[in-house]
Amino acid sequence: MLKQRIITAAILLPIALIGFFLLEGLAFALFIGVVVVLGAWEWARLAGCAGQFARVGYAVIVGLLLAVLYRFPALAPWLLSISVVWWLAATSLVLSYPRSQRHWGGRFGSLVIGLLILLPAWQALVLLKQWQQGNWLIVAVMVLVWAADIGAYVSGKTFGRRKLAPQVSPGKSWEGLIGGLITSLLITFSVGLYQGWSTRELVLAVLGAALVVVISVVGDLTESMFKRSSGIKDSSQLLPGHGGVMDRIDSLTAAVPVFTVLLWLAGWGAW
Repeated sequence: MLKQRIITAAILLPIALIGFFLLEGLAFALFIGVVVVLGAWEWARLAGCAGQFARVGYAVIVGLLLAVLYRFPALAPWLLSISVVWWLAATSLVLSYPRSQRHWGGRFGSLVIGLLILLPAWQALVLLKQWQQGNWLIVAVMVLVWAADIGAYVSGKTFGRRKLAPQVSPGKSWEGLIGGLITSLLITFSVGLYQGWSTRELVLAVLGAALVVVISVVGDLTESMFKRSSGIKDSSQLLPGHGGVMDRIDSLTAAVPVFTVLLWLAGWGAW
């Protein structure tokens, strides 16, 4: 398993770096679109579509919707606003699982939820890429999420006692969440000091980073919730040793839209 993980990571890392840093415009949108469409194919299974025809059909629909979003960029603020509302609702659904299942709307509702997860993530990355220092903004949100994951893992293993959401993901603890949060906030604070941010900018950055990290955990738990409901361990086996695409991007699908909206509110970029 470890050998598979290393080989897969060694192959995917340069592809990801090339895609994020060297591609621009339509090429970048297509690159991210491929990842999102693969995620849609996996999500259809989590939503209860066992047959390949239905799963491929859902992935095609998502691809067509991405094309519409690219053609009509004015839809971006509406989509990302809806995304923020969705992730607030998802927090409630996760905390109240399994009672919350009755609010999903069955298979159709679960597929709609997939759209609320995948489409805004694509839109947010396309927007970030267009803004000032776009590449580094994308790196920044990924570092926030990855640092939180590492901090949560170490802290959870060392101090974890109280379960965060035992009905959804028994392995996660409140101590892990706090450890991950502290790790990301220390990085944010250090970057702010290095960049010479004002006290106001530093406070806002730390508060924003905290919100992004918490929402990233909700993204992770949301996929775990659907996997637990459907009795599936991994979203797929597309990435040997790592599970599926959704297993790798679940936290980012929540973090990236919220990160983008916060930057927009701070006046960083325009829709």
